[in-house]
Parts: sequence; structure tokens; C-alpha cells
Amino acid sequence: MKLIFIRHGDPNYENDSLTEKGRREAQLLAKKVQKMKIDKCFLSPLGRAQQTAHACIDAMGITGISYDWLREFWPRIHRPDAPDREHICWDWMPEDWTVHDELYDFNKWTDNPVFKEADVNSDLQTVYDGFGKLLSELGYTKEGRYFKAERPNNDTIVFFCHFGVIMLMLSYLMDLPPMPLWQSFLAPTTSVTTVVTEERRPGKAAFRLLGFGDTSHLEAGDEPVSFSGRFCECYTNENERH
Repeated sequence: MKLIFIRHGDPNYENDSLTEKGRREAQLLAKKVQKMKIDKCFLSPLGRAQQTAHACIDAMGITGISYDWLREFWPRIHRPDAPDREHICWDWMPEDWTVHDELYDFNKWTDNPVFKEADVNSDLQTVYDGFGKLLSELGYTKEGRYFKAERPNNDTIVFFCHFGVIMLMLSYLMDLPPMPLWQSFLAPTTSVTTVVTEERRPGKAAFRLLGFGDTSHLEAGDEPVSFSGRFCECYTNENERH
């Protein structure tokens, strides 16, 4: 089975929609998606993901199913360096989060006091439970650190959603803690990330990353990759987010 995770186009977060640039990105993405053999499609209920998805699948006659757990992962924390304000849970300064060994542990990262205060584990389990149930329905059930291939298949499953939850799904598939994934990788807007099962023994499968954050459709259309989600490349770059 092949899983394809697609981040929404360049966002207007205030209106939960796409910017003009985001709409251009979605149209270029559609040219890539329409060449795929898609067996099932799942969507975040949020507007920016829905608009991106429908730009791609409506012409193909595909109906996407929306799941609430595919919305952006949005628990808010009081960050150690700014305890008087709330931040999205993975937005920490590197020198602050990297000193906590539990954040590198798949089973312990939500034990960090900052995450415990915000009850991040509750939101996390909603995503893991929803994703795990869906994977079981698709034929693969997690058993420890690998998956039972109960109904192995060559289907292609596409998800239109958000960066935060994409990284959580990758963490579930590969038993990796999400904090280093959130901090060390960035899936640009409309980027395509592909994961495939490998079944080297009958009935036992693992998931392997084939490609992360592909934006070749934007390059083909001379559309610059959005800065959305990134921080300043150099601290003195005043026109970039700090």
C-alpha cells in the first residue's frame, strides 16, 4: 500500500482559505495528482485543505472523505522562554527543547512538563487512534513496532491535510518521536510525501519513506516554493519570520 500525504496550498490562516499564490500552487499540484491512480482519498475538514483537495480531485470524479482528526494539530503550550503567551505545541527554540531527552523518545515525549500542562497527549491519542483505525480498515494493523498485513494490497491512499498532523502520522508509522520531525523537517505548501509498505515476510509489514516534501510541480510551473512554516535563514534577514 502506498500512502501519499499532501500539505494544503499557501494559506490565509485568518480566513482558513488559500491565498492567490495557494490557488496557483493547487492548480499546478492538480496536474501531478491527476496522473495518479488513487483508490481512496481522505481530507482535513479545514477550508485550506478542502480547497487544495478539490482543485485536484473534482475533475477526476473522486470523492474525498473528511475526518476531524486530520485537521491541524493545534494544542497550545506555554513555551519556556515565553510563558505568558500561548504557542503552537512544536514551536520551541532549539536550544530549549533539545536539552530534554524525553522529547527524543516515542513513548515518553508527552511526559515533558510543558506538554503535560497542555494535555497534549489527549490530542495526540485522538490522531493516533483515528489513523490507526483507518489503517486497520485499509488492511494494516499496528502490532508493536511493525504492522500486521491482514489484507495486503497495492492501493494508493491520498491525504490532503496539514504539516503538523502529517508529521504525527509519520511518527506513528515509524515509531519516531514527532518533536525532532517537526523541528528538523518541513513539508512546503502543496508538497507531496510518499510512504510505501514493505512486506519482506508474509503478513508482516513496515512503512518506508520514498520521498519527502516533493515540490517538483511548482518548479515545473515556475512557481516559487512558499516560505510558509519556515523561520529566518539568517537572524539578520529582517524580511523573514523570526
